[in-house]
Amino acid sequence: MDNYTARRPGRPSGITTEPLWREVLGARLRRLRKHRKLTLTQLARRAGVSPQYLSEIERGRKEPSSEMIAAISGALGISLLDLTVQVTGELHRTARTTIELARSAAGPAVALFDEELNAELSLPSLTSVSPDGTASWHRATEQLSLVA
Repeated sequence: MDNYTARRPGRPSGITTEPLWREVLGARLRRLRKHRKLTLTQLARRAGVSPQYLSEIERGRKEPSSEMIAAISGALGISLLDLTVQVTGELHRTARTTIELARSAAGPAVALFDEELNAELSLPSLTSVSPDGTASWHRATEQLSLVA
């Protein structure tokens, strides 16, 4: 999986944040292009955009319009709906990983609240990491309330 947040300018080192839609979209478009063995120039020509602009989209630097995303996805032979589902799925996976890493690093002070701001939540915490990199998680349920 790509390290989307590592290339975000202005982000303090050591801070883990969720990726932006444009970062995940760009990485997904690049993987699709490479899987189809297309060069940047070939795909740009098919989609009717400049190679420079397509490169910026793939690197997560530009926020393309829905028309532009449709043109690029069409040039890749994938529907806009399928592309959106793939990007959304990757955002969900990345966000869960980011939240779990943040919780592990911050300890018990990190919590998420539901819409009512009063919830019983199951929060994962890292209990151990084996030498091969496998993590062991423990889930503890706590009653949390937000006091204004």
